[in-house]
Amino acid sequence: MIEPRVLDTSALISWAVDSLEGGYVVRKQREEVRRVAPDRAMSVEAARLNWTEPTLDSLERAREIASETGDLDGLSETDLEIFALLIQTGGHLFSDDYRLQNLCVATGMSWSAVDSEGISGIWNWQIRCSACGDVVSGHGRTRRAGEGLGECEKCGSEMKISRKR
Repeated sequence: MIEPRVLDTSALISWAVDSLEGGYVVRKQREEVRRVAPDRAMSVEAARLNWTEPTLDSLERAREIASETGDLDGLSETDLEIFALLIQTGGHLFSDDYRLQNLCVATGMSWSAVDSEGISGIWNWQIRCSACGDVVSGHGRTRRAGEGLGECEKCGSEMKISRKR
């Protein structure tokens, strides 16, 4: 049996339309395509894609895994839904998103890069102050693009996501 192909937005934007046919995608990706590559939106709509939503169970499992690896605070809600759909279908992910690739490696799920080389190993993440180095627990939620992590409670500097040492 052929693994379902779960497509990240990078595939929707980069691949030829006929290559997208039969791929599984989440509905929130429509807005991502419109925002990032508006000229591509009509072509994506014309492709024969399986537009769907992950189940609540697979979404909760995806959230748990992303929290364990520290990726959750760096994911968008769309990314989390894509990963949940991958869990639900048991498919193969096509993505240039390093956090999604990291989650696949952490769980043993299959993935391929779209236009990049992809990651070479698994990383675990933490939220650390850019000045004093204080480490705090994550917010336990996804973030919108451009949304910051807040300020350090100890020194007031910007918090950043960094690789665990």
